[in-house]
Amino acid sequence: MKIPMVDLTAQYGDIRDEIERGFRAVLDGAQFILGPNVSAFEQETAEYLGCRHAVSCASGTDALHLALVAAGVGTGDEVITSPFTFIATAEAIRYVGATPVFVDIDGETYNLDLDQAEAAITERTRAILPVHLFGQPLDAVACQQLASRHGLVMIEDCAQSFGATWRGRMTGTFGLAGCFSFFPSKNLGAYGDGGLVCTDSDRLAEELRVLRNHGSRERYHHHVIGFNSRLDELQAMVLRTKLPRIDTYNEARRAIAERYTTALAPLAGVVPPRERPGGHHVYHQYTVLLEGDRRAIMAALAAAGSASAVYYPIPLHRQDVFRDAWASVSLPIAESVARRCLSLPIYPELEPGRQQVVIDALQEALGGLG
Repeated sequence: MKIPMVDLTAQYGDIRDEIERGFRAVLDGAQFILGPNVSAFEQETAEYLGCRHAVSCASGTDALHLALVAAGVGTGDEVITSPFTFIATAEAIRYVGATPVFVDIDGETYNLDLDQAEAAITERTRAILPVHLFGQPLDAVACQQLASRHGLVMIEDCAQSFGATWRGRMTGTFGLAGCFSFFPSKNLGAYGDGGLVCTDSDRLAEELRVLRNHGSRERYHHHVIGFNSRLDELQAMVLRTKLPRIDTYNEARRAIAERYTTALAPLAGVVPPRERPGGHHVYHQYTVLLEGDRRAIMAALAAAGSASAVYYPIPLHRQDVFRDAWASVSLPIAESVARRCLSLPIYPELEPGRQQVVIDALQEALGGLG
């Protein structure tokens, strides 16, 4: 595709010299695991997010898993979460032996419907795990209040929302823990996998550091069964290089999103995303809802040289791994959004002229289907 969903080469070109100097320094130092770049990145990220602790790990999935373990969520517990997200959210719940309880989403933000979440609470509910999907922050204050009313642990899935805020406060800092992914295509992306948990809890942070390193506080002394989930020095160096630029990257995404919305809002057959007042959306994805034939529209975009993608075509409660337990349950908004959603190319370096190709192709496709 002439216009991909994300172009990592463009970003690399801007920071190539700094990245290559950093790689050489790490290689010359020959300290690759839990070294000085990891420590510095954790401190810098905690300062950026406004939390006491940032504990890195090997992936965003591990961040969710380790946070649930450290929070004491386990076998027999229920965790309320969204069905409209990547499967890692629910995988982590299953890893600890708990049961994911899916509730429907809000049709405008695609985030968890908190009224339905509250209605789903039972005596077995231990935690709520909201997702700040596509970079759109959930009403984290309301979610925190819900969790407090019912004595629940709140763990935020911030895999797509690094730098997003609700009422001026960073996502990930409202609950007991916030979990981030540094998959290469994320707003803050490494050159491989990586993850992080932020928290204000000294106890949780200490437990996370033990869990990520084979259950060890002291070398060759193992206090609990832990995991091998450590961010390596090379990835930490890449992330340290990008972190001071993240606000610039996110503002570029917001400008691209604004151009899309201005062009698409007058059109019939497409519903652009709506930014909720109080939230600062960072547009990891720019996702619209379509009324027409999605496959035909995607084919028209492809013919014009533009990629497009469906995140996500099958809600989690309809995935094979969960289907037996949820066969008789309908979550109509999530199911409708999954049938109608389409994500358009968005990345900070997407030039207006190339974006206009996407807009023109989508406008033409919608007109042809009308």
